[in-house]
Amino acid sequence: MSTSQNHPVEPRTIGILGAGRVGTAVGRQALKAGYDVMVATSKPAEDIALMVQIMTPGAIAVTAAEATEADIVVIAVPLHKYRTIDPGLLAGKTVIEAMNYWAPVDGEIDDFENDDRTSSEIVQAYLADAKIVKTLNHIGYHDLEMDGQETGSGGRRALALAGDHHDSKALVGQFINRIGYDAVDAGPLKAGRSFQPGTEIFNGSHTADQLRSILTTDREPVRL
Repeated sequence: MSTSQNHPVEPRTIGILGAGRVGTAVGRQALKAGYDVMVATSKPAEDIALMVQIMTPGAIAVTAAEATEADIVVIAVPLHKYRTIDPGLLAGKTVIEAMNYWAPVDGEIDDFENDDRTSSEIVQAYLADAKIVKTLNHIGYHDLEMDGQETGSGGRRALALAGDHHDSKALVGQFINRIGYDAVDAGPLKAGRSFQPGTEIFNGSHTADQLRSILTTDREPVRL
């Protein structure tokens, strides 16, 4: 597990790669929580400025290079486009990977069909020097803006996160808490398998205690 002496104590800026439904929902929730938000797509910043102004009022349309200067970068592009991201821009950065591989809905993708690794592990291998944290993939974009509650609220919804870098998981955990959810550390990046599409966690809403119970059960060896 890696650590960084230069990691910010608390994230203040959020860069979002992708301006679809997930990316804009994350942006709006982050703005509501008091973050400075930058949004980038594959298009020039001036071409998306009006859309960003309408979809995420208060956010700034920027280039991908500018968005990746944020304390936390959120990848919210369709998974089949992950190789359009420049790995060099994300070197050393804390990156929330919110994508899902869901073949029945999105079609089969060769990169993920014949590989035993999770989709996030494959993305991490491509973005080799980034600090990938898997989360935000198991909550709908509508729910993200509706279900958030203040810290300590009874029955507060929890979101799992998985990653191989303790410092980045801590930073993302702070972000998850500020946007209205309890953050539950599921373990290393490969543990993201527990909240991929089709799992109990992906298919439902859970408190922190419920989430930990499911994750513990998933880690227990099968007794024959």
